[in-house]
Amino acid sequence: MTTTVGTTIRENPGLAAALEAIMDESDDGEETVEWKDIKDRDAIDSGQWGRLIQTDALVERENGFAIADPDAVAEALESDATAGSSSADLDESSGSSWRTADKVAGLVSLTLMTGYYFSPIRTVVGGAVDVVFQPLNDVLPFYAVILSLALVTGLFTSLLQAKMVDQSKVKGIQQKMQDINEREQAAKERGDDDALEQIQQEKMDAIGDQGEMMKENFRPMAWIMLLTIPAFLWMYWMIRDGHLDTAVEGGMILPFVGETGWREGVAGPMPAWIVWYFLCSMGFSQLIRKPLDLNATPT
Repeated sequence: MTTTVGTTIRENPGLAAALEAIMDESDDGEETVEWKDIKDRDAIDSGQWGRLIQTDALVERENGFAIADPDAVAEALESDATAGSSSADLDESSGSSWRTADKVAGLVSLTLMTGYYFSPIRTVVGGAVDVVFQPLNDVLPFYAVILSLALVTGLFTSLLQAKMVDQSKVKGIQQKMQDINEREQAAKERGDDDALEQIQQEKMDAIGDQGEMMKENFRPMAWIMLLTIPAFLWMYWMIRDGHLDTAVEGGMILPFVGETGWREGVAGPMPAWIVWYFLCSMGFSQLIRKPLDLNATPT
C-alpha cells in the first residue's frame, strides 16, 4: 500500500494535503469519514475525494469511508511532506491562469479583428503579410496558397494547445466526472439515497472544476487568433480588395459544389475562399492533433 499511496501523491501532489485533512478528520485513520464532514476544508475538493476513492486509498465502510491503510498513508505523507506544503501553489500556478502576455495577445488580436471593418488596418496587415506569402503566390495557384496557409495555422494551433493546455489536468477532470456519473448510476441501482445526496453535492462542486477545464482549453485562443486573424485579413485583402488577379485566379473547383468564384457564396453567405480554408484547416488539424494526443475537449 505504501508504494501505491506514494505513487498517487507523486502523480497528484494536491492529494497529499487532501489525505492529511482526511487523516486529521478521521483521527489518524481510526474512524470513518463522509464527504459532508470534510467538504468545507480548503485542503480538499470533490475531485480529490473522488480520486482517492478511485485509487482505493479510501474504501467504503458501512457508515462512511475509511483510509484503507493508515500506516502506509502516514509514511507516504511524511516522505512527501514538501508535496503537501506546495499543493496550493501548484494549483494556483496551473496553466489555466491568463497571464499578462496572454491578455496583451488577446487585446492585439481584437484590435486586428477591426481590420474586417476598417480598410486602413486591413491594408497595413494585408501588405505586411503579403511580403511573406507573395513569393509563394507567384509559384502556386491561389487555392494551394490557402491550403499551405491552413497547414501553417493548423500546425501552429495544435502546437500551442499541446504546450499551453495541461492535457493531464483536463483529462483528470473528465475522468472525475465520469467516475461521479458511474457512482451515481450504481447508487441509483441499489437505491442508496444517502450516497445519491452526497454524489449530487459532488457534482455541484465539480462545476468549478469544469470552469477550470474551459479556461484551460480557451487560454491558447488569444495566441491562435494572433496568427489566424492576420491570415484571414490577408486573404480578405487579396480577394475582396482586388489584389488577386481574378483573370488568372478567378476561382476553383470545390468538392460537391463544382467550379465557383472566390467571392461566391457556397455555405449560405460564406464565400468559397472561407469554406476552402476551413475544410483544409480542419483536415490538417485532425491529422496533427492525433499524434499530439489533443483529443480532450470540454464536456
